[in-house]
Amino acid sequence: MSTPRPAEGSAPAGAAGAATPADPAAQPRSPGAPATSGSPGTSSTLVVRGNLQRDLFRLGVVPCAAVALALTGWFTHNRLQTLEAQFDAEGQAVARQVAAMSDLSLYAGDVPALQNVANAALRGGQVMRVEISNSAGVYVTAGPKTESLAQLRMFTSPVTLREASRASAFAPAGSTAAGDTPIGLVQTFRDTTAYARERSRSLIAGIGIALVALLAAWASVRHMARTVARPLRRVSRTVAALEAGHFDMRCEVVEGGTRGTHELAVLAHDIDRLAERLQHNRQVSEERVREATAVALQRMAEAEQAALSRARFLAAASHDLRQPLHAMGLFIDGLLPSATAAQRPAVLRLQESTEFMGVLLDDLLEISRLDAQVLTPAITRISLAALFDQLDAQHAAAAIEARVRLRWSDRGLAVRTDAAMLQRIVNNLVANALRHAPAGGTVLVAARRSPAGVRIEVRDNGVGIAPIHQGRIFEEFYQVANTERDRRRGFGLGLAICARIATLLGTRITVRSALQAGSTFAFTLPAARAADVVLPEPPPVMPAPLAGLRCLVVDDDPAILDGSRALLAQWGCEVECVTTGAEAIARLGTGDIHFDAVLCDLQLAGDGDGVDVIEAAKRLQPDALAVLVSGATGPEVLQRLRHGGVMLLTKPVPPAKLRALLTTRRHAPVA
Repeated sequence: MSTPRPAEGSAPAGAAGAATPADPAAQPRSPGAPATSGSPGTSSTLVVRGNLQRDLFRLGVVPCAAVALALTGWFTHNRLQTLEAQFDAEGQAVARQVAAMSDLSLYAGDVPALQNVANAALRGGQVMRVEISNSAGVYVTAGPKTESLAQLRMFTSPVTLREASRASAFAPAGSTAAGDTPIGLVQTFRDTTAYARERSRSLIAGIGIALVALLAAWASVRHMARTVARPLRRVSRTVAALEAGHFDMRCEVVEGGTRGTHELAVLAHDIDRLAERLQHNRQVSEERVREATAVALQRMAEAEQAALSRARFLAAASHDLRQPLHAMGLFIDGLLPSATAAQRPAVLRLQESTEFMGVLLDDLLEISRLDAQVLTPAITRISLAALFDQLDAQHAAAAIEARVRLRWSDRGLAVRTDAAMLQRIVNNLVANALRHAPAGGTVLVAARRSPAGVRIEVRDNGVGIAPIHQGRIFEEFYQVANTERDRRRGFGLGLAICARIATLLGTRITVRSALQAGSTFAFTLPAARAADVVLPEPPPVMPAPLAGLRCLVVDDDPAILDGSRALLAQWGCEVECVTTGAEAIARLGTGDIHFDAVLCDLQLAGDGDGVDVIEAAKRLQPDALAVLVSGATGPEVLQRLRHGGVMLLTKPVPPAKLRALLTTRRHAPVA
C-alpha cells in the first residue's frame, strides 16, 4: 500500500518545519474523501507563511551563520589549545633542561656553576627568571624580580642525579630512573604577554573569518533573493493588472543564461499566454456584446417605432371616430325632446349605442395617455373608508341589479397614492367582479395591513379564470368568456388600464384564481395614517339656466357646427359659429361682443390650430371659458396640451357633461 505523496511545498514527515497536527495538510484523510494531490480537476492546499525574501534570508543566512560559527569556533579552539600546549611545552622544556644541566653542580654545591646555568637559560629568551634551590639551602636566581606574578607563568622540574647518557631535555615530565632521588628544584617563569597577544590575534582572526563568511553568505542570499523576488513581484503586478482588467499587461521576464529553463521564466511565460488568451477572449466578448447591443438597439428602435405607429394609429382612428360620434350625440340629444312616441325608443337606442361607443373611445384615450406617460400621480393621503363609501354608492345599483352582495372592509386604514388613479383601479376591478359574480354571489373589497404597506383585495366567487388565461387577462381587448363580444360585458380594456395605472403608482396587480373557486385581484400601496376627510365629495351640480349665454363654436366640420348650434340654441344660448382659426381670433379681437364660452376643435382648416385659438381667447377675453373639444389622443398632442394648461373635452362629449360645464359660467350682461 503506497503512502500519499506530500503536497508541493510541504516538508517530509519528521523533518524540521514539518506540518503540525493543526495543519490541514497534515490531517489524515477519511476513507472515500477526494485526494488533493494536485492532479487535474482537483485542488491542492499550499500553505504559505511569511515573506519570500525573509524566508530566503532565513534559509540562506541562518545555516551559513551556524556553519561558519561552528567551524570558526572549532578551528579557533584548536588554535588556542595548540598555542597553550606550545607555550607550556617550551616553558617546561627550559625547566627540564636547566634541571638536567644543574644536577651535578647542585649536588656538589657549586653555586657559580649554577649561576652560569641560570644565566645561560635567560639568554635563550624563552624565560624571564630562573630559580634553582635545594633543601641544603642552596638558592640561585637569575632574572629580574617582579612585584606581580599575574603576567608570569611558572614551570617546575626536579633535579635528580642520573647517568649522563640518559639525561635528555625532552624526556617526559616527572620521569626518573629507578632509584633516582630528587636533590633540588628548578623553577622557570615565562612572560604571558606575547602568548596573550598571539591568543588575541587568533581570536580576532577567527571572528574576522566568521564575519567574512557571514557577509559573503548574506550577499549571496541577498542576490539570490533579489533574483527570485524581482521576477515574482513583476509576475504579481501582472496578475494584479489582469485582475483589474488590463489584459494587455505582460510579465516581460527575460531569461538569462543557457543552462536549462528557469522555473520563474516558465511561470512568466505561462502567465503571458494566459493574458493573451484573456485579451483575445475579451475582444471576442466585446465584439459579441457590440453585435448583441446593436441588434437589441435595432429591435428596441423597431419596437418603439411600432409603439409610436400604434399610438398614432389609435389617436388618428380615435379622432376620426369621435368627430361623427360627437355630432351624433349632439343631434340625438337635440332630437330626444321633440321625438314622437313611436320615434322615442329608436332615439333612446341610438343614444345608448352612442354612449357605448363613447365608453370605448374613452378607454382607448386612457390607454393612449398611459402609454404616452403624460400622467403624473399626485400623491396624497387617502382614507379608504371615504373611498369605499364613494364606490359603494356608485356600484350599489349595479350590484342590486345583478343580485350580488357587495361588501366593503376598510379596517380604518389609509394609503398614500393618487386619489383619482386609485379610484379608477378599484372601480374597474369592482365592475369586473360584478360582471362575473353569479346571482346570489358575493363581491368583497377588503384592505388589510401587510409588511409592505396596505394590501387591497377584490374577491368574487364566480367561475374563476383558468391558468392558461391568467397571464393574458391584462392585455388589451382580451376577454376570457366573451367570444361573442357582447358590449354589455365590457370591451376588455378595464384590466389593461388597471395594470398600467398600477405600474404608474409603483405597484403591481396580482391575480389568484381557480376554476369554480372565484378570483382575487390584489395590489399593495404605502400605508398612511387615516385622515378624517381626504376624498372630498364633488359639489352637486345644480341645473342652471343657460339662456343668454354667449358661445363661440369653432370647428371645420359642418355637421358638428350644425349639431352644436341646434343643441346650444335649444338650451337658450346665443351661438356664433366659425370654421377657421383666423376667423375665431378676429372675432375675439373685435371687442364688440364678450363671449362667455369658447368651444374650439383642435384640427382646423387653414393656418394654425385650436391651441392657437384657445391661447388667443385667454389673452383677448380672459373671462371667457376656453375649452378645446377634440378627438385627438396622440401622445404628442396630450403632452402639448398638458404643458400649455389647455382644458380638454374629449369627443364625443356627452351633452349632460357639456351642459354641466357651461353652467359654471353665468351669462354675461349684454354690452
